[in-house]
Order: sequence, then C-alpha cells, then structure tokens
Amino acid sequence: MPDHIVSSFDQDLEKLRRTIAEMGGIAEKMLADSITALVRRDASLAQAVIASDQRLDVLQRDLEEFAILTIARRQPLAIDLRETISAIRIASDLERIGDLAKNIGKRALAVGGQFEHQKVVLGVQTMSERVSGQLKDVLDAYTTHDTQTAIGVWERDGATDALYTSLFRELLTYMMEDPRNITFCTHMLFCAKNVERIGDHTTNIAETIHYLVTGQTIAADRPKNDRSTAPADAAS
Repeated sequence: MPDHIVSSFDQDLEKLRRTIAEMGGIAEKMLADSITALVRRDASLAQAVIASDQRLDVLQRDLEEFAILTIARRQPLAIDLRETISAIRIASDLERIGDLAKNIGKRALAVGGQFEHQKVVLGVQTMSERVSGQLKDVLDAYTTHDTQTAIGVWERDGATDALYTSLFRELLTYMMEDPRNITFCTHMLFCAKNVERIGDHTTNIAETIHYLVTGQTIAADRPKNDRSTAPADAAS
C-alpha cells in the first residue's frame, strides 16, 4: 500500500471522524437542551440552543469541503472512499438534527407560559428521551463501526413513530374540544414532529453506517409507524 494511504490519508480520515464526533456532541446537547427549555420554560436556554446551530453549520460546511478535497487529492477506493462519503452524509444528517433542535428552541420561546396540558409536554419529553437514546447509540456505532447497534437503532424508529402518532391524535382531540387550545397544541405538534424527524435522521445515519462497513444498502423497508397522515378509517 502506498505510504500516503498509510500516513497522510489516515490523518485525513481521522480528522473527518473527529469532526463527526464534535458535531454529534453538539447535536446531542442541542436536542437535550431544547426539550429542557420547553419543559422548564427556560428562555435563556432556548436562546442558547438557537445560537449553537451556527457552530454546527460551520462544521458541516468545513467537513464537506475537506472531504471533497480529500477525494480529489487521494482518489480513495473501496472502504476508504466509503468512509469519506459516509462522513459527508452523516454530517448532513447531524446538521439537520441541529436545525430541528433549533426549531424546538424557537417553539419553546413562542409557547412561553402556555401550559394548559402538561401531559402533552411530558409526552414530547418522552419522545425526545427515546430519540436521544437512538442518537447516542448511532453515534457510538459510527465510532466503533458496529453494524449490529446501527441496525438496532434503525429498527427502534418504528416505536418512535408510534409515539408521535399517539401524541398527534391526543393534540387533535384537545384542539377539537376547545379552540382556545389550538395555539398551544399547534406548537406542541411542531415540537413533536421535529423530534420524530430527528429520529428519522438517526435511522439515516444507521443506514450510512451499514453502507460504510458492508458496502451495501439495507435491503428491507424502513420500519414506519407514523399514522398521523393516514385516513381515519385506515388508521382505526
């Protein structure tokens, strides 16, 4: 194997891995803090989440540029090429997770003191705890190239979708019962949907890890249990 593959290119790959690790840490914190800001009505923490997104955007852009330059310089093959491409994909998903967490932070500011149904807020928190677990596990799987853990995250997302559907229906019920609930419940719907979408991005990362390690895409259909857009008769 040429010397540059052993030394310089290994250093390039390690830089990509470190950047993904940093982005993952920021994304995890943004998600946790955005939900904490929502539950505790903490405007300062919500503002901090919103501000954190800029750093994530910069890291994603820098990683993508560096990865493209690395491909041009090194012309990698096989798993080396897959690792470089996978870093670009994962960075994109982490950047989107940051955007979604930022959106939750904005909703936390918009909701303010409106907590007519604390149970709904706790429902969003429960969803977030599940998705945070998915995110942590999939980032660990990336670090260790653990396809089994990645597949486990991929399979767990259906349960997150089911939670979202349940919360969606509960919020609709509150809105139909009393129009005064509409504003609050709409904010909660957006928060819940953002959490559900973060779960989708963890499954994207899981699929990328499987591709990185095996060179193949996952053949099965992704498990989905979001019935929020299904016709009423089909969902019953």
